[in-house]
Amino acid sequence: MHDKQNKVPAPRIPLQMQIEFRKSYGRQNAHGTLKNISLTGAFLETTSHELATEDKVILEFVVSERSRKMAATIIWKSTKGCGVEFKPFNKRDVQIVDDLMYFVQNRREFRKNLLEDIFKQAA
Repeated sequence: MHDKQNKVPAPRIPLQMQIEFRKSYGRQNAHGTLKNISLTGAFLETTSHELATEDKVILEFVVSERSRKMAATIIWKSTKGCGVEFKPFNKRDVQIVDDLMYFVQNRREFRKNLLEDIFKQAA
């Protein structure tokens, strides 16, 4: 049996992304904010008190006008939100997370380079 306690988490990228989600058997969407993300999961900041560890949820990602719903499982919960582990159904699920991470990282690099250019010109 594989021990989840000793599992090393994948590298996370911080972000601020509004997202809709619902319990996999639920009908009503809730709102939250993804605060960090990796290829294997994310931290979902939410005030929804209805979520519990082991709950199955459906997250709706919107990246570059593409929308994709992905299954996830709540693996831990706190008063600020919860950790979700993605349960990708196919390669497109993995691809949208990868695209989101790439987009966030490139946007950060662009801003960093822009600021460096501004400081060089001001010096």
